[in-house]
Amino acid sequence: MKIGICNDHAGVDYKFRLSEYLESKGYEMVNFGTDTTDSMDYPDVAHPLATAVENGDVDLGIAFCGTGNGIGMTLNKHQGIRAGLCWNAEIGKLIKQHNNANVLVMPARFVSFETVLEITDAWLGETFEGGRHQKRIDKIPYNK
Repeated sequence: MKIGICNDHAGVDYKFRLSEYLESKGYEMVNFGTDTTDSMDYPDVAHPLATAVENGDVDLGIAFCGTGNGIGMTLNKHQGIRAGLCWNAEIGKLIKQHNNANVLVMPARFVSFETVLEITDAWLGETFEGGRHQKRIDKIPYNK
């Protein structure tokens, strides 16, 4: 499985550490984020990741910014993206089971790296339940 990963300046360390962890488990990682802690704008990395997920260039995405909110909002502007913000493993499971989240978003400044690993493993280990949840997902795109 190929996973795209992006981050702003707040998530550099977690991006590198999580990529190494996932590569050791056999995942192919594609870096869309910044590699320095110099201040930068999260949309500049979120849009390329979202486009890669939508186009099928990567199977799933993972994103970090300070709170997870800015990068998550940007990702969710793309019609083919269902990005879920997680701060514990239970939410990581639920965004896959109920929302079929194709991008996992985490707040780099508010979770430990141990928690990042727990969330990521929970999210990757789950499957979408479909059924009533698919009906809800079908209602997400807004058409005026």
